[in-house]
Amino acid sequence: SGSVKAGKMPEGEKMRQCKQEEEQQQKEEEREGLIEFYSSYQELFQFFCSNTTIHGAIRLVCSKKNKMKTAFWSVLFFLTFGLMYWQFGILYREYFSYPVNLNLNLNSDRLTFPAVTLCTLNPYRYSAIRKQLDKLDQITHQTLLDLYDYNMSLPQRDWSTSSTQKRSTRSLLHHVQRYPLRRQKRDNLVNLPENSPSVDKNDWKIGFVLCSETNDCFHQAYSSGVDAVREWYSFHYINILAQVPDAKALDESDFENFIYACRFNEATCDKANYTHFHHPLYGNCYTFNDNSSSLWTSSLPGINNGLSLVVRTEQNDFIPLLSTVTGARVMVHDQNEPAFMDDGGFNVRPGIETSISMRKEMTMRLGGSYSDCTEDGSDVPVQNLYSSRYTEQVCIRSCFQLNMVERCGCAYYFYPLPDGAEYCDYTKHTAWGYCYYKLLAEFKADVLGCFRKCRKPCKMTEYQLSAGYSRWPSAVSEDWVFYMLSQQNKYNITSKRNGVAKVNIFFEEWNYKTNGESPAFTVVTLLSQLGNQWSLWFGSSVLSVMELAELVLDFIAITIILAFRWFRTRQKQSPPGPPLNSQDNAAFQDEAPALGAPHRFTVEAVVTTLPSYNSLEPRGPSRDGEVGHE
Repeated sequence: SGSVKAGKMPEGEKMRQCKQEEEQQQKEEEREGLIEFYSSYQELFQFFCSNTTIHGAIRLVCSKKNKMKTAFWSVLFFLTFGLMYWQFGILYREYFSYPVNLNLNLNSDRLTFPAVTLCTLNPYRYSAIRKQLDKLDQITHQTLLDLYDYNMSLPQRDWSTSSTQKRSTRSLLHHVQRYPLRRQKRDNLVNLPENSPSVDKNDWKIGFVLCSETNDCFHQAYSSGVDAVREWYSFHYINILAQVPDAKALDESDFENFIYACRFNEATCDKANYTHFHHPLYGNCYTFNDNSSSLWTSSLPGINNGLSLVVRTEQNDFIPLLSTVTGARVMVHDQNEPAFMDDGGFNVRPGIETSISMRKEMTMRLGGSYSDCTEDGSDVPVQNLYSSRYTEQVCIRSCFQLNMVERCGCAYYFYPLPDGAEYCDYTKHTAWGYCYYKLLAEFKADVLGCFRKCRKPCKMTEYQLSAGYSRWPSAVSEDWVFYMLSQQNKYNITSKRNGVAKVNIFFEEWNYKTNGESPAFTVVTLLSQLGNQWSLWFGSSVLSVMELAELVLDFIAITIILAFRWFRTRQKQSPPGPPLNSQDNAAFQDEAPALGAPHRFTVEAVVTTLPSYNSLEPRGPSRDGEVGHE
């Protein structure tokens, strides 16, 4: 028995020694460690409130014996905390709304003169379509006679035509009769017979009927007879123009008979300074200073350092049913931009000197998240049909034309022709007029989405114009002025006062304005505002924020540790496995409770250092004898 105890004592002594070493090591780790682990949430929050630099937090623990104060400071602390984060939410919402500041700069420099487009306001009777236009005038003459008892005078012309032209005029008569002008009273369309009784013409509206291929018709009516006649005449006029196979046949420039004098910076203009194009309604148009290789530059502001033009405003061989005004139409625009005379142009009166002063203004917007602008139009889902850079009006007209080709099967004559398409002509597309007016109504109501698709360019150049007028030439100087014009420019107009006009276009000053945008709320601004709010509500700094972040991380770590311990406890409380079969383990099982309940880390360590169960089995007869002796 003594020998058995002598063999057991060293093992027990060794287990107690291991336990003591582990407890000592655990105490050292509790005194100082790389990471602090708290035993409970209460200990965590108590340590935080006692040591943080956030104002008011210590009141949550120093007054814990006074429950009323503790409750008051708890409510105040969390209320302040909530108000601060409410302000944070406002700041974040403002930041992600991407506001901008408008920066206004005044620059002084030599200015590039803009492009200037001048149109005659005189739709021309081009030789390629002269016979058809004469036939259209005859039909219109009879129509006005039937509707209004008005006998429109027609110029004397040679009405002899070839067989081909006769077939063309018969075809025109057939199509015009398909879309006649009619009177409309209330909701009923009535054809006015030739010998109709006298009626109150104020009760009638005039218009024309357009039908689809399925005979679905609608009435294009106007309250003004002038508007109705012009629209009806224009509809047939466009069809005549569209039948010309070669557009160059309409390119009949008559610069010398329209521009009597042209000077820029006191120097005479020449043909290298302008380009010509034809507009269906405004006639011959000339664009000055559109050549990007040699642009004009204004050295000084003032009327003597700009563009000066003397133009002829008499409507010679004009189309009176298309052009009801006399004069010229002027538009100032940037280079490489088309001249949309309907949008930005204005008329010049005959017998008047019009002085137009300009102020240049540039607008540069921030793209991306700050505004819905486009740099060059490449990200706009509309094909640019114009041979110019992107503008909003270019995009809108291209969008309408593409929808016109898709829906109606042909292109509108006023806009560029897409690839593979042809212009609308009722000899080929019988119902295009019905389709066009229906599509135009959808376009104006933005059903097509063109106004939503087409965005503003991020960089724009505009010219603010102001005009002054005076009589030209004056009563005392008109005789010698007209005499010189007749000698130099073969000016032989009888109505001198309504035959010429003068236009001056110049910069009012050297300064030009630049409107730029800059971010109103940057990351630095956001951090500054957040810091201001944090200091206002808690009077703390960036390190206090780090303390709060440390609290959150410690909270997460403790939650994970407690969850892990709960999981391990559930595993230990599960039913044990099958018992061991060795009978000699009873001695070990009796001895184990005497060792106490060690820490879970200690148990694992002791288990790894215990001798195997086989080492406790008796070895040889001598050991059996000793056991029996005991």
